[in-house]
Amino acid sequence: MDASSLRKEYTSAGLDKADVDPDPIVQFQEWFEKVIDADLHEPNAMILATATADGKPSARTVLLKGYDERGFVFYTNYEGRKAVELESNPRAALVFYWGELERQVRVEGTVSRVSVEESDEYFASRPRGSRLGAWVSEQSRVVDGRRTLEQKLHSLQAEYENREVPRPPFWGGYRVEPEAIEFWQGREDRLHDRLVYRREDGAWRIERLQP
Repeated sequence: MDASSLRKEYTSAGLDKADVDPDPIVQFQEWFEKVIDADLHEPNAMILATATADGKPSARTVLLKGYDERGFVFYTNYEGRKAVELESNPRAALVFYWGELERQVRVEGTVSRVSVEESDEYFASRPRGSRLGAWVSEQSRVVDGRRTLEQKLHSLQAEYENREVPRPPFWGGYRVEPEAIEFWQGREDRLHDRLVYRREDGAWRIERLQP
């Protein structure tokens, strides 16, 4: 297939500075609630981009598990590739793309681990299978086959039968504290609307960017 021939026309309403909330977290909540109402598949999926200390980038999809004025939270193995990169270069970018609504949100900021209490609380809320899976996976490391993972899972199922599964010490959350948040709305003729919030001296400034 010729990828250059693939095109989509955008028809949604526009995005104007006069119509958005001065707080980008409130604005994100308004959009996110519409995403939930639209019943999209994996509405909290986001691309997480990280880089090594010398600037080699990588990206993958993770799931948003919380957000407030402090930032955007996801959980992972602290020994996997993304975590290793974040520990040496604690900056990241996030991208939410909701194609059905012709909207995108980009977040850039610094990253830190959430508290032990937050990680414990979220881990306890996960399905039992997911909690066991966190113990099974040595994330990002080479494995000789799926059977190895399944055998380890069966062993852990027996070990924790009739017992609570504790949070592994190598598993927990990160929070991306935003320095910039951009809201993108698809428009006709590729003249898309882009509004970016930038944090300056503790306050947010809104600018319109060219498409």
